[in-house]
Amino acid sequence: MKNQILYIILISCLLASPVWMHGQVLAKASVDRDQILIGEPIKLTFEVRIPLGKSFTWFNLDTIPRFEIIEKGKTDTTDNIDGKQFHQELTITSFDSGMVAIPPMTLKVGDKLYATDSIPIEVSYAQLDISKDYRDIKEIEEVPKPGWMAWIPWILGAVTLMAIAVIVYLLRKPKQAAPPTQPVQPKQSPYEEALQALEELRKQGFLHNGEVKTYYSRLNDILRVFLFRKLKVATLEKTNEELIAQLRQVPMDKESFAQLVQALQIADFVKFARYQPDENDNEKNFAVIQSAIKTLNNIT
Repeated sequence: MKNQILYIILISCLLASPVWMHGQVLAKASVDRDQILIGEPIKLTFEVRIPLGKSFTWFNLDTIPRFEIIEKGKTDTTDNIDGKQFHQELTITSFDSGMVAIPPMTLKVGDKLYATDSIPIEVSYAQLDISKDYRDIKEIEEVPKPGWMAWIPWILGAVTLMAIAVIVYLLRKPKQAAPPTQPVQPKQSPYEEALQALEELRKQGFLHNGEVKTYYSRLNDILRVFLFRKLKVATLEKTNEELIAQLRQVPMDKESFAQLVQALQIADFVKFARYQPDENDNEKNFAVIQSAIKTLNNIT
């Protein structure tokens, strides 16, 4: 009876061991050799197994005390029934002689820390072969100068004479008359500039792209620039209401003035109240601004 119970316990342990292993974390560090000469490279390998679904923070491999990192390889990842397996190789060296230890490197999985074992490395100097003859420091030997160096003073003298000749020639060379200045092309008149800006605005297609606000802002700016250049009216920093108040002093017929006021108010509605005028209103307001510019251009 006792033997049967022992068999059952043994079989249960054997069946449960893979499940238990699947949930374990493995963090291992190893080197390809534990004895090096100063400055010789050594391979440091990390092998890690983490259960699936676990969050982790990798080793801090920016620095290793008393070692220099020569090359840091990429981390290879493999998924299997045991979880995620990671493999990374570093090439390191040390310039400290004696027994130098690679300290334990910590890996965080979930809320727990796992550390690798400390690895001792014996770092030594190359052994001196006393069977060979001792070589003393040699005296400095004079090297004979090449023959071409005797020509250096003559070459420098010739280059200096040529430079002096070029400077004298440039100083005595008659100066050429300056080319005649090109006549300055007259700028466009305020009226021509405004009509050209209106034509460019029509071609830019803001309305077809749904940029109604940009279209009315440009239309408003064209009128403001024209009034500033033609009538010397300070309009660029004023609101449309202030602009309308100034235009009351300009001799325009009532109908044209009323249409211009309405066009400026619609521009404000589009800019500040997100008003969306229809296509007919857009064409009408463009024509009103164009007509107002033509009317104001005839005012002396």
